[in-house]
Formats: sequence, structure tokens, C-alpha cells
Amino acid sequence: MQLSLASVLHESALRFPDRVAAIEDAREATYRELWDGALARAAVLRELGVRPGDRVALLAPNGIDFVTAYFGIVAAGAVVVPVAPMLVADEIEHLVRDSGARLALAEHGCAAQLAPAVAAAGVPAVVLRDGGDDDLTTRAGDVNPLPAAVARTSEEPAVLFYTSGTTGRPKGAILSHGNLVMNCFVNAFMANEFRGDDVVLGCLPLFHTFGQTVAMNSAFLVGATVVLQPRFDAADALALMRRHDVNVLIGVPTMYIALLEALGDGEPVALRMCVSGGAPLPVAVLEAFEARFGCCVQEGYGLSETSPTATVNQPSFGLRPGSIGHPLWGVEVEIARPEVEDRIELLGEEQLGEIVIRGHNVFAGYHGLPEATAAALVDGWFRTGDLGVKDADGFRHVIDRKKDMILRGGYNVYPREVEEALARHPQVEQVAVVGVPHPTHGEEVLAVVVARARAAGEDPLTAEELIAWAAERVARHKRPRLVAFAGSLPLGPSRKVLKRELRAQYAHLGEAP
Repeated sequence: MQLSLASVLHESALRFPDRVAAIEDAREATYRELWDGALARAAVLRELGVRPGDRVALLAPNGIDFVTAYFGIVAAGAVVVPVAPMLVADEIEHLVRDSGARLALAEHGCAAQLAPAVAAAGVPAVVLRDGGDDDLTTRAGDVNPLPAAVARTSEEPAVLFYTSGTTGRPKGAILSHGNLVMNCFVNAFMANEFRGDDVVLGCLPLFHTFGQTVAMNSAFLVGATVVLQPRFDAADALALMRRHDVNVLIGVPTMYIALLEALGDGEPVALRMCVSGGAPLPVAVLEAFEARFGCCVQEGYGLSETSPTATVNQPSFGLRPGSIGHPLWGVEVEIARPEVEDRIELLGEEQLGEIVIRGHNVFAGYHGLPEATAAALVDGWFRTGDLGVKDADGFRHVIDRKKDMILRGGYNVYPREVEEALARHPQVEQVAVVGVPHPTHGEEVLAVVVARARAAGEDPLTAEELIAWAAERVARHKRPRLVAFAGSLPLGPSRKVLKRELRAQYAHLGEAP
């Protein structure tokens, strides 16, 4: 069956050509302008040798240039490889190499950051817009646009999202055109009920599947307007919301917390719909936000591997604070016996187990990693690694994580990757990274370190030294803000570090002022 993610923008350009689709600072773009820009950029990509199925890396903050490049890649029949702007060169190089990207596109401010990575990977790069003769925007004005998007089937890949795994290296989750079109369709029309006259705050990063599917694509599908914020700042967000009459907020818990703080005693913005995901939203924050803004918050749950939304609190089922709601239309979310790995054994109501998902939103697998794919996709279900329960009314609840993943401010942090960076320090003998509770970020990254003895007269290893070391080797959101020194790490019978003991022992550090 032919189906392209490009149709999300194309169809709205046919139906609402003169309606404003995106706003970025003083710039506005209608649906016709966005689609024409995407087709022109697709023609440039073809001139640069990009063919259907090729991977194209895209490194840019939220903005109109990101949108036209994103849909230009898809319209060319290629696969988008989103790259987070906060990544360092080594991390970018891995994504570019592993994906097999043929080309990399970068916003002008990110070009210097991208340059060493693509040079090491041997991949050409093009700047989206810098006023020069060779940037993507200028070249797009000098070519004949593609007459239409390149035809794709629903099973072919559209976006390759990189999500870290327990091996310490990010894994590329292959999401098809069918995955992404269906997920934004069901979000827009059944779960969250977007409207054509909505104005959506685009504060979620568009390099992430939550921002792409739930904020951008769901809004574009119904012909709404997205106000793009390149980097979230609560005070600026409130100003944008007031200036543009924003009535829909899609965000992660830390955004809701920051908006409440920034609002203070001020006049709240009139919101119609709010959706939260990416991490558990504390019920106290949900209740405070609803009281101040007069709008219910629909909390949901999903992963990059599920396009992303799997469940959400939906008006048709009722809303239950502290839960992640019910599955989306066409998606099954159940609880399975966590200790059984080679098959899926479903559990009943109120039984704690691993959350498993199947449906149109589940990814095709991990790029180039058949063993990881086989471990994640079992009996047609995706094993999330998260623990949860289903209550008697069908509401799902996330209880804990089976794996050691840390959720800091809505971003996934995988300890192994941070541990490997810290272990390279010459004075680190052993290190374990865990998450400890934090009042605003949900969790904070803590490194528990066993230091090597230093020579007589040398200063001991300090937390500041390790934090600075990590700052040069991992992205900002992954860096440990807390460091504890220990004489040894607790070990189990198989000599694995007992991280549950570390979390319990050092839980108080994340709550300290």
C-alpha cells in the first residue's frame, strides 16, 4: 500500500493553502509555502545524489528551516535521521556512521558542531540557510521543485530515531511511513482531538519523536498552526503563548513545572488542551497546573520505538491523574510476566509486570542489530523494559523501570554510556551511574565512584573534575550533576553491581537543595 509521511503536509497544503502553518519569531509560513519549500529542497537533495531509501542526517533546532528540510527529505523518498543539537562530535559521528547517512544537513549555528563528525565519517554536509550560494535554501530557489513526493509504501522506513540502549551506544529505531502516519492520525482525531483552529506551542524538540508526531505532525494533519520555539524557556514560552493566542500545549513534566513557576501570580493563558509525556508527571504538579490554567492535562506514555504514543488519558475513557490512560485506537498495551524472556505471558488486572505493546505504532526493529530486535520484539509484542499494572477500569500505570534507564527532564539517559565515559578518567577505578529522585527533573544523574589512590602530594579526585571530564564526552542532558565517592560498590553473587542498593543509599542527594 502506498503511503507517505509527506502526505501529512501535502494534504493540508491542498486543503488550507493560505492558512499559517508555522511561526518562528517574525517569520510565518503558510501550508502552501511549507509544501512548496519541501518539494524544492527535495529537488536539491536529488541533485546532491540522494535517492529513495537513502539516509539523510538533520541537525537543527526547532524552526521553519527544520520543517521544510524534514519534509523535503521525506518528499525525496529518503529517510530522516534526526540529530539532537546538544550531542557532541563523537556522538554525532556514531549516528552518521551507523545510519549510513549519504548526506548531512545542518542549521547554520550547528554547522561547526557537525563539521568534525561528518569529516570523520566521510559524509558531505550542507547548511540549511546562511545566505551563501551553496546553502540548501538558496539552491532550492534555483531548481525546479519535484512535481510530487516520491511514492513510498507504508512499510518502508521514514525516520530512523536513535535511542540509547544498555550497550551504551545509541540504537537506530526504524519507524515506517505507516507507523508515523497512523500515530499522528490517531493522536489528532481520536486521542487528543486536535482542531483546525488550534494554535500549538512547538516547544518540544523536533529531533525527538514526541515533538515530531504529537506536536508537529498531528497539528499539521488537521491544519492547525504551530508556534515554534527553538529552545524551551518558560518565560519566553508564556510570552509566545500570549502573543499568538496559543491554546494547545504539548510538553514534558519539567516544562509544566517551569511554566507554573514562571507564571507566578500572573494571568494564565487560556488553554484548551494539554498533553504531557516523556516522563511521569507528578500528580501535585498536574493538579496545580490544572488549577492555575483551568485546563485538564492528558498524561500519556510511549517510546521512540512506538512512534511514540501507546497510551494517553483520553476524554472518551475519562481522565485519571497518576495514570497513563488507555491505549490508542488500534494499539494493544498489556502487562507480561517480566522474568520470561523468550515468550510473552500476559498477566491479569492489578498484577505488576513488564509493559508490552503491539499495533500499528510498533517499529520495524533496530537498524543493523538483529539480536537486539529479536530481544525487543517477541511473539509480535514490543517489550518496553518498563514495569506497570492495568487497573480494574483499564487505566495503565507505570510503576518502575525494569532496566536502569534514567529519565532526566523527559530525556532518556542510559547509565552504561555515561559510565564508559567516566571510566576513561585515569583516576577512576570503578563507577556506577544511577538515577536518584529530583523535585523538578524527575531524576538526577548520580555517579558513584571508586577512585584510584593518587601519589603522595597529589590532590584527591574531585566531583568537579569528573563533571568537567564528562562535559567533554557526553551530551549535556546525560552528564552527572551529582558525584559520590565510595570505598567499594555493592556486588551481587554474580559480581554485578547492585544498583538498587545505590539508589536507596544515595536517594537523599537528589532532594538536597
